Amino acid sequence: MLQLFGDVATELLIRTDGDEGLFVAYDQVEFLHAVYAGDYIEAVGQIEKMGNTSRKMSFTAHKVIRSRPDLSDSAAEVLSERLLVCRASGTCVVPKDKQRLTQDTLGGE
Repeated sequence: MLQLFGDVATELLIRTDGDEGLFVAYDQVEFLHAVYAGDYIEAVGQIEKMGNTSRKMSFTAHKVIRSRPDLSDSAAEVLSERLLVCRASGTCVVPKDKQRLTQDTLGGE
């Protein structure tokens, strides 16, 4: 899950700053349900707060398809409702000299 959240953070930073930045730390991580090989996960994130170089982010991951090894090696099924399996928050940093997009472009500060 954390690797997925790292990928989401990278995309958010590229879209916001034009640079991959660096994931500094997770503030909180909650694993809520088991995930198994063959499950399909949708991970999303958003920037909650922007500092001069820091970006506070939150993430969620939902299981949308589960594997069914009890039926066969490749069996799977779409869940009738997405299942929240993990949520987290953390901080990323993009050094000022690496920020290619401005706050004005983003409609921010």
